[in-house]
Amino acid sequence: MREEYLLIRFGELALKGKNRKEFERQLRENIDHAVKGFPHCEVRRTYGRIAINLLGEPAEEVIEAVKPVFGISSISYARKADLSEEEIQQTAYQMFSEYKGRKTTFKVEARRSNKDFPIHSTKLAPSVGSYILHHAEDVGVDVKNPEVTVEIDVREQGAYVSCGRINGAGGLPTGTGGKVVSMLSGGIDSPAAAYLAMKRGVTIEAVHFHSPPYTNERAKQKVEDIARVLSRFGGSINLHVVPFTRVQEAIRRQVPDDHTMTITRRAMLEIVTKIAEKEDARAVVNGESLGQVASQTLESMNVINEVTSVPVLRPLIAMDKEEIISMAKRIGTYDISVRPYEDCCTVFQPASPATKPKIGLVYKYEKRLNKEELFEEAIAETKVISVSNVKSGKEEFEDLL
Repeated sequence: MREEYLLIRFGELALKGKNRKEFERQLRENIDHAVKGFPHCEVRRTYGRIAINLLGEPAEEVIEAVKPVFGISSISYARKADLSEEEIQQTAYQMFSEYKGRKTTFKVEARRSNKDFPIHSTKLAPSVGSYILHHAEDVGVDVKNPEVTVEIDVREQGAYVSCGRINGAGGLPTGTGGKVVSMLSGGIDSPAAAYLAMKRGVTIEAVHFHSPPYTNERAKQKVEDIARVLSRFGGSINLHVVPFTRVQEAIRRQVPDDHTMTITRRAMLEIVTKIAEKEDARAVVNGESLGQVASQTLESMNVINEVTSVPVLRPLIAMDKEEIISMAKRIGTYDISVRPYEDCCTVFQPASPATKPKIGLVYKYEKRLNKEELFEEAIAETKVISVSNVKSGKEEFEDLL
């Protein structure tokens, strides 16, 4: 039985100069985390790619586990052939025969990084192509637009033969872009925003505002489940659960109804900023989309942002609701987000929130609150939950849904 591998190719990492090794090291670490549920897998880094020796682990399940890892451009299932023309031909034909997609047309691409191998790549490719044509039925060669490409990579330790590529998650490896604090409600938008931030290489500290008894334990569990799905894309996530009841009750008592949403959002951002400073995070991420609700008009966002000097990143800013829903379904958070357990923002939603709040009025109303004491108490009583996906990819994903 020939050795079986997954070949992991990079996307944007190829553009990195002197920092490339650090990006590849982080990607290797993230892949190691993703395959923890497959103890026999051996992950090693070679120049230009990462190879996973399956050692008997099921290829399809391991692929499902590593597909969500950011920084991966594509994945190929491959077998290693001995360094002989005949062995490479036979392995290529076997891989082509087992390929499950359409394959009436094909081409062969060969690379020879091992210059001691006597057959040049320009001769190896047509040799293998001829062998496949001779042994397979009803197939033809199409070098411009083939249905499947057979790839051969000749290296010192052997020739890796693959047939077809599976798209990876793209982006940059999580952990290469610094740390951010991501505001995570139980809704549809904020998980999608966290996902996009992670795709650009950042590690997230998630913050959720919990207001018992107005929000129950199932609402909190919903957010933990969302964080667990997100952990598939970038490793374990710290979820900071902030007790927010006293803050919201004080706002409801002291602030006119039309300004409660603005001042609540300012309170949240102020608390999140303090958590960001404590965690040495460089930015705050939220799920705001311009004009979607009253607190997301330009006027509202300017008034809310005024409480922080930390950059606030809004990955969804130009997306409409249907686009966000589509993304949430694709990444696996939608079905969790629509569970019927309300978060603190929904519970305290005013009937007619101000869409153009005035900063002077906001200052006036906030003076009625003992903000410093309320915020310090909320931060002191914040609980941190470490959320991680440690099982195999498909099994964990189905458990959550």
